[in-house]
Amino acid sequence: MFLVVLKYIQPLEKVEAYLEEHVAFLNKYYEQSRFIFSGRRNPRTGGVILANVNTEAEIQAIIKEDPFYVNEIAEYDVIEFIPTKYDENFEVFIKN
Repeated sequence: MFLVVLKYIQPLEKVEAYLEEHVAFLNKYYEQSRFIFSGRRNPRTGGVILANVNTEAEIQAIIKEDPFYVNEIAEYDVIEFIPTKYDENFEVFIKN
């Protein structure tokens, strides 16, 4: 799994201009069961995505499709991790 932390590098007006396209990007990967959750950071300086993918190359390829990446709206910090302890309700994401 990968935790992707976005940091906006443009004003919120530019973020808002690409938000609809960004949501369509997110929806694409939710439909493929690649994204588990996503949301805004508080304060609103970026966002967070939890991705259920196998390799860093795969998550990097996905990120390159994000309109926030394409239009240089955000920077991305990618953190790979292996869940070793988790709530039983989360197990469905671990076992696939």
